[in-house]
Amino acid sequence: MSTLIGVLGAGQLGRMLALAGLPMGLGFRFYDTSADATAGQLAPLVVGRFDDADALASFARGVDVVTYDWENVPVTSVRVVARHARALPSARALAAAQDRLTEKRLLARVGMRVAPHAAIDSAAQLLAAADQIGLPGILKTRRLGYDGKGQVVIRRTAELVPALASLGGRGLIYEGLVPFEREVSLVAARSRRGETRFYPLTENRHRAGILRESRAPLQSPPLQRAAERQVGRLLEELRYVGVLCVEFFVHDGRLVANEFAPRVHNSGHWTIEGAHTSQFENHLRAILGWPLGETRAVGHALMVNCIGSMPRPELTLTLPGLHHHDYHKAPREGRKVGHLNWVADSPVRRESIARKLADYVES
Repeated sequence: MSTLIGVLGAGQLGRMLALAGLPMGLGFRFYDTSADATAGQLAPLVVGRFDDADALASFARGVDVVTYDWENVPVTSVRVVARHARALPSARALAAAQDRLTEKRLLARVGMRVAPHAAIDSAAQLLAAADQIGLPGILKTRRLGYDGKGQVVIRRTAELVPALASLGGRGLIYEGLVPFEREVSLVAARSRRGETRFYPLTENRHRAGILRESRAPLQSPPLQRAAERQVGRLLEELRYVGVLCVEFFVHDGRLVANEFAPRVHNSGHWTIEGAHTSQFENHLRAILGWPLGETRAVGHALMVNCIGSMPRPELTLTLPGLHHHDYHKAPREGRKVGHLNWVADSPVRRESIARKLADYVES
């Protein structure tokens, strides 16, 4: 009988976990609020609310381990599931990532530089924070923000109160805007046995708060060493199991931690073809206590997100070596519906392909 993995959330990340695990003989069972969730095309899908303890318990019975494809799974749901099956990563890691203030304090506690910040629950607090930290800044919801949602950049004092009102007035965090040179991320894996592996640093380019392109490896040994030291301390602090990603700004040649995701991550999608072992396979290895796979890059990888709609494969696949990943999600403005991967033999060749792919994705 095959090992059975339960996954809370059945979006594209869950789908890619299954695509990595099925060839290894693993079975999957998904739980999601939507009957149309894309991972349900690959394995049984239990549909229910995240506050339905009976449905969660039924889902968890008989699985060997439960994991997540979404960092906003309610911690209470994880605790229900954990009564019936091992749940990894831990509820503690999930809770820390779900509150931006808790997250910032944790990152600072393990020795990472973070942007100056303050908790905001009133106009008076926001005005005081802007005065102390300065402008420009960014006001964010402490919970549930992603892909640019739940945040407002503020450049003038007159924008403070309207921004506060637009985000509900409470449960917010104000951060100084970091004048970064580039955005990078480090994907890491830590197993149940404590074995740890790091992928090469990835350079990311966003537009309108949504990741558009990732390039790896970032060829900066000093930044790679610094990121591995810092993320290693975070993994140990949390006694983490699974894949985790930390996003950084690079400012004056130094790393400033922005946030972390306790799951496989969009900026690690290049690893499917661009690394010896994908982040998805290593996540499964980690939560099962199996040996972790080699994380070295096999070339110079490019990942391009497809936002809103997919380009036609008969166009993109005219480029030799291109890998077309369609999530089988309905087209919708601002929605990640797939990605394209390319692995080149040099950074110059990679940039040449990036320009061609931009035409397909934007068209």
